[in-house]
Amino acid sequence: MIFLIQVQNLSKTYKLDGLVVPALKDINLKIPESEMVSITGPSGCGKSTLMHLLGLLDKPSSGEIIFKGIDVSRFSEIEQSNFRSREVGFVFQQFNLLQRVTALENVLLPTIYLRNVKGVPLASRDFLKKRAIDLLGRMGLSHRLDHRPNQLSGGEQQRVAIARSLINDPSLILADEPTGNLDSRSGLEILNLLKELNATGKTVVVVTHDANVASSCQRIIKLKDGEVVS
Repeated sequence: MIFLIQVQNLSKTYKLDGLVVPALKDINLKIPESEMVSITGPSGCGKSTLMHLLGLLDKPSSGEIIFKGIDVSRFSEIEQSNFRSREVGFVFQQFNLLQRVTALENVLLPTIYLRNVKGVPLASRDFLKKRAIDLLGRMGLSHRLDHRPNQLSGGEQQRVAIARSLINDPSLILADEPTGNLDSRSGLEILNLLKELNATGKTVVVVTHDANVASSCQRIIKLKDGEVVS
């Protein structure tokens, strides 16, 4: 079995008003390539902290994150940004779309940074635009390319966010409560889209407190008080 991610003795603490608050305690886990796994548990258990560490949005206090055989947990800020742009697609509960630009322009946003990373081959603007249009088409949004987020439903906005997460063809999709702001029908549509992406070979990690969402994944990692309990 080939592991995309191996987490070894991972801990994260925060300092609040002079107090040391442990968010994660000695986490060990492995995520194979092409797996769809959920990270679940009660509020405050460390789910989002773990996702932020896996996506290099934050640095661990101790331990290692091995990605494709490389310890990425000690990367510099520039290396972290480069890693995120190449390897990780993010989907958030709040969608995180820019309100002043269209769906198509939102999907293209991650390519702006990647085109400016030293050593990364420049993709042509026409190629990237075609890819963004194709991705929005896969999300059922071919008729919404020029619509701004406030002209889209919540489910449509999340589909734009998923298309954006795929624009640089990442190895890993990190979805933090991707159905949390959606009605049940839209939530099911988004969950099915993530499952379809997983079926194409993408590794998908879903952070959720929803038992139904968690149970639809191939494996469930349960956290409690910053520790893996099952």
